Amino acid sequence: MSKNEIAFQGEMGAYSHIACEKLFPGSSIKACSTFEETFKTAYENENCKIVVPIENSLAGRVADIHYLLPKYKLQIYAEHFQTVEHNLLVKENAELKNIKYVRSHAQAIDQCQKIILKYKLKTIISADTAGSAKELSKSNDTTIGAIASTLSAKIYNLKVLIKNIEDERNNVTRFLIMGKNIKQPKYETNKKYITSCIFRLKSIPAALYKCLGGFATNQVNLTKLESFSVKNTFDQTNFYLDLEGHIEQPKVQKALEELGFHTESLNILGVYEASQSRQKN
Repeated sequence: MSKNEIAFQGEMGAYSHIACEKLFPGSSIKACSTFEETFKTAYENENCKIVVPIENSLAGRVADIHYLLPKYKLQIYAEHFQTVEHNLLVKENAELKNIKYVRSHAQAIDQCQKIILKYKLKTIISADTAGSAKELSKSNDTTIGAIASTLSAKIYNLKVLIKNIEDERNNVTRFLIMGKNIKQPKYETNKKYITSCIFRLKSIPAALYKCLGGFATNQVNLTKLESFSVKNTFDQTNFYLDLEGHIEQPKVQKALEELGFHTESLNILGVYEASQSRQKN
């Protein structure tokens, strides 16, 4: 594995692949079949970075990622906001009048309901968008289309029949760039930062209320707080948290110290510059 290798989950042509190309042009890019394989790739090779989606503006958080974060404890180096643009792809010799079925990931199907209903297309659910394009490329059936990226069309020699078929144009996925080595940017007053962590509360009354009080007292803004169960039990809960600020700032240190008083475990996942896309919002 080269020093510039980047890994993502999915088939070549996936939106994660597009993010990799944009973030690390010219690098060797590896496609992994599962998120578990993706995390394991970086865990076993410190020279590899991974680009993984953590949430989507329409679909919400990405399943499995929150459970892999505490398992592998990879470090977050940066965040990236990628616009998702869906397209109707077909075989080179197919026309719109031929298409009776459309294949894609369930979320992509849900996000393109207007065109599906307009042309009365029957849907076929696939594991991912790029995978649906790959399957279509192997078939000679001109009655099936796929919802995927323009990069998928290029890779699998398909025709873009209709561009930007998504119902909502503000479809954005937030990606995390992660790796095994711990590294944090030095704090600069003219820059904005995000600190991410995962914690598990002590099982005592008002623990969540008390731990969040430190952020209010020290005027630290939280941009995300999500809970998810520990393994397959309902007795304990982990929390994923993003806050505005750098761990070297005294107010952030005090807030995290207060958080630590009320937790069984606290893992800092990363300190990184806030994306320009976030700062525009």
